[in-house]
Amino acid sequence: MNYEIDLDPTDADINEIRQGLVEHNRPFLGAVRHDKVAFYVTEQGKKKAGITAEIIGDWLSIQFLWVDSSIRGTGIGSELLSRVESHAQEVGCHSVLLDTFSFQAKAFYEKHGYQCHMTLENYPSNHSKHYFTKRLV
Repeated sequence: MNYEIDLDPTDADINEIRQGLVEHNRPFLGAVRHDKVAFYVTEQGKKKAGITAEIIGDWLSIQFLWVDSSIRGTGIGSELLSRVESHAQEVGCHSVLLDTFSFQAKAFYEKHGYQCHMTLENYPSNHSKHYFTKRLV
């Protein structure tokens, strides 16, 4: 057996490791629902905002919420969040999980009823990363 360090792994290298873990997990999680969902706001065919998430079992896991700086503060982020939460409820999700950096949207999520359960200080450096959940039902 050889141990190798790769300081510039390709997406294919990373996916090979990921697939190995997925196969290992299959007997335990194979029957668990795992769906992707996204909502977009477009203008003249170009995305101006969007939210992406995965539904894993009965949980919605929000990955990315982005609103172009030209339309921030107009309620679009709140509307996207509301729409993805409503969709999650419709398909049987009971809770949401997400994370955000201290320079991103901590106050935004708190305003929408999310509770911070863990904070990593100085991650990656001079910032914090916050982990939130919210009950939907």
